[in-house]
Amino acid sequence: MTNPHGEFVWYELMTPDIEGASAFYGALLGWTFAASSQPDMDYRFFSAGSEQIGGFLALTPAMQQGGAQPGWLGYIAVDDIDAAIGAITATGGALHMGPQHIPGTGRFALVADPQGVVFYIMQDTSGETSQAFAADMPRVGHCAWNELATTDQAGAMAFYTQTFGWVKDGEMDMGAMGSYEFIRHGSVIGAMMTKPPEMPFACWSCYFRVADIDAAAATASAKGGHVLFGPSEVPGGDFIITGIDPQGAPFSLVGQRNQATAA
Repeated sequence: MTNPHGEFVWYELMTPDIEGASAFYGALLGWTFAASSQPDMDYRFFSAGSEQIGGFLALTPAMQQGGAQPGWLGYIAVDDIDAAIGAITATGGALHMGPQHIPGTGRFALVADPQGVVFYIMQDTSGETSQAFAADMPRVGHCAWNELATTDQAGAMAFYTQTFGWVKDGEMDMGAMGSYEFIRHGSVIGAMMTKPPEMPFACWSCYFRVADIDAAAATASAKGGHVLFGPSEVPGGDFIITGIDPQGAPFSLVGQRNQATAA
């Protein structure tokens, strides 16, 4: 990927039921799926139209016994993965896996920030440009927003701005919940907030765009998911929902409200 250092370039769902997850998200977001050529794992690519957005990784019983849980993780591009790992661990983060090499794609590693939130980093060798995160315009099926809920908002902001060159780009007062701090990396890529008490653990959430938020909420429920919050309006006129998919992974969606559907 020719994406710059610090840009989100891939999204991965870890799930115990890759067939069930494919059926759920295919109906919800219109994604299409293709098997990967990785011989030692069950991994499935998903695409929005002609653009690959990410992959589904099947959680094996051994992985689950080791503590792996269903959930979404993002990949952040780095220019030099060894230097990035050094910088992450030197500032209180951790290396959990890798770096590993994928022929024709690049090197990746699973890391954590100083607050324990896990994510991937990727040094590309493919020369292709990822549009998994729609930085330039709204794109249905692509990620539209990256949101960090953390136990130390000031510490997380310092870590990510230093590690990836991000900058704080204003904030929104959320009352008792504190400030919602926007992150810019060329364009606005998301925000950080303090983890609410009812949230079970600190994590990154990736909001995928749908064409009709009310239709998406109905589809999620009809296909065995559970909508926990929303649709709720956010600044700019979009609406969001958050929920749990049938396999137990939290998911987040953003989109417009179709007035005919809402009525």
